[in-house]
Amino acid sequence: MSLKKLSNSVLRKNAEGRLSAGLKKREIFLVLDNIRSVHNVGALFRTADAVGVRKIYLCGITAKPPRSDLDKTACKTIPYVDWEYQKSTYQTIKKLKISGVKIIALEQSNQSQDFRTINYQKPLALVLGNEVLGINLKNLKLADQIIDIPMSGFANSLNVTTAAGIILYQLI
Repeated sequence: MSLKKLSNSVLRKNAEGRLSAGLKKREIFLVLDNIRSVHNVGALFRTADAVGVRKIYLCGITAKPPRSDLDKTACKTIPYVDWEYQKSTYQTIKKLKISGVKIIALEQSNQSQDFRTINYQKPLALVLGNEVLGINLKNLKLADQIIDIPMSGFANSLNVTTAAGIILYQLI
């Protein structure tokens, strides 16, 4: 990549000391609703860094820095991703809505639409739910849109980090 093509990026040293292009932050937020696995949270930091997520909201029981196991899975991306802990996912979503952020919930439901058919408008927040219970129904009701990833195999869902990666790359 030439330096001219990096005009919208910032050069920074990666973990190995090599220069890499830091992405310009996008008008995409992540809201993590009671994610149980610290490893999933770390992987979500890594993916958020890769696509230029503006901020991650860690809500409820979701693990938060500083934690060595979280930092290890995040591959040292935590300093490059803005994040905030909030006890209440519901209040976090309400504040984002009030500020004009569209709320997109990734959840299988009777109201969900195939993620590939949506015309996404930014700024937006992607809400990701608990690995077993999904997004709390009270929080789901605040969503402007509910999307899902069509499944054609035996399993009816993907790991939350895999699903988030698919959606985040669709958004960019």
